[in-house]
Amino acid sequence: MARVLSPSAQRIQNLLNDLGHPVHVVEYTVMTRTAAEAAAVIGCDVGQIAKSIIFRTRESSRPVLVVASGMNRVNEAVVGRRLADRIGGERLVKADPEFVRTSTGFPIGGVAPVGHTVPPITLFDQDLLKFETVYAAAGTPNSIFAITPEALLRLTGGVTGEVV
Repeated sequence: MARVLSPSAQRIQNLLNDLGHPVHVVEYTVMTRTAAEAAAVIGCDVGQIAKSIIFRTRESSRPVLVVASGMNRVNEAVVGRRLADRIGGERLVKADPEFVRTSTGFPIGGVAPVGHTVPPITLFDQDLLKFETVYAAAGTPNSIFAITPEALLRLTGGVTGEVV
């Protein structure tokens, strides 16, 4: 018997289906909220985890999504410069959990790279393109879907480059 997905994970599954990506959201009984936890559960390289990190712009409070390889620690200064190059004049600041939940519809640790309440400005870590398959959160701290990095890049509408 197939497991029923939680509402957030089902929302991502439906979105992926609607967008024509035949990937399957898997919901685990253990947490996959960190890149290390997810890689251990899946049995993949930590670099294959596509973590979704939310920032916001200081001036307009626009959400900024950084889809980064699990092996990388995002450098806020690098991301801030890339953001300034893209939209100019806006400074990057950390997003608090309430902003993350409100702008994405997901809790920290379960932020999917797609399906956000407020469409973000998206920056995509070029290091993800080194892998054949990457794994991303699907709306809960224990749900994941596998996808090619190229397809994930297209789905997010992100701009590829350095984030570290």
